[in-house]
Amino acid sequence: MGQLAIIAGQLFNGISVGSILLLIALGLALSFGLMNVINMAHGEMLMVGGYLSYLACKIVHGPMSLLFAFLFAFIGAALLGGLLEITVIRWLYGRPLDTLLATWGVSLILQQGARSLFGPIGVEVVAPSWLAGAVSFDHGAFAGLSMPYIRIFIIVLTLVVLVLLVLFIARTRWGLYLRAVHQDREMAQALGVNTKLVDLLVFSVGAGVAGLAGAALAFIAPVTPTVGQKYIVYAFLVVIVGGLGSLFGTTIAAVSVGLVSSSVQMFTSVSLADVFLLILVIVFIQFRPRGIIYARSRNMKEV
Repeated sequence: MGQLAIIAGQLFNGISVGSILLLIALGLALSFGLMNVINMAHGEMLMVGGYLSYLACKIVHGPMSLLFAFLFAFIGAALLGGLLEITVIRWLYGRPLDTLLATWGVSLILQQGARSLFGPIGVEVVAPSWLAGAVSFDHGAFAGLSMPYIRIFIIVLTLVVLVLLVLFIARTRWGLYLRAVHQDREMAQALGVNTKLVDLLVFSVGAGVAGLAGAALAFIAPVTPTVGQKYIVYAFLVVIVGGLGSLFGTTIAAVSVGLVSSSVQMFTSVSLADVFLLILVIVFIQFRPRGIIYARSRNMKEV
């Protein structure tokens, strides 16, 4: 394999990792930017999505199993996120420390529940036959490069979800309500916007997108009860670097984190790559504490 093929392979791996991080971080960007809620159980929405896709593929077989798995994961995670908002989050607005501790407790409960139902060993989801191959190059400068169909599919899925989310926020009435609440919650409420319903919608959609991330991840790696804890840290890093409430900044940050992590792992171990990434993020926020793109809002308190 030539040097150009190695570089292209790492670039593809970085974009693939960044696409999954983006799916996870989109929900955090919405809930954190709109409601100022630190949801430590967000990673468990990814875990739930992975297990739901596993169950869906057990029920439905054939080419349509993939579509059913993603649909089941999104709806199931969204319903669970809505239940969490109604029963826990709604009663703790304005109390960030209590919210953090409560959602951390919920994450432990969900992990133990998954461990009791599925066992501590990860379950695997087999991709349909039409996604089992890879785009391979046997000749030329990219000889030896292989790009699995499933990873290409995940990248395309991420782009589709991002476009749909942007269109929802920019072109629909509920998107208008969301932007109004993000800019000034009290004024939006005074003008008749049901802010509680907006919060519920945002939290549910964010959890559902995290469920999609879990379903996507299930096709390339085993789903375990603690899989969410591995990715939630990266998701928070992406949201902080991208800028609170900015989908475009979150996208740039997710791809950047994926590329940096994948590139550093070429020369060192996974653990050292994580340490390097954390140091890089700390240095970055010293010079740009509000992230790549800062969305101004009266809802966000000035530091």
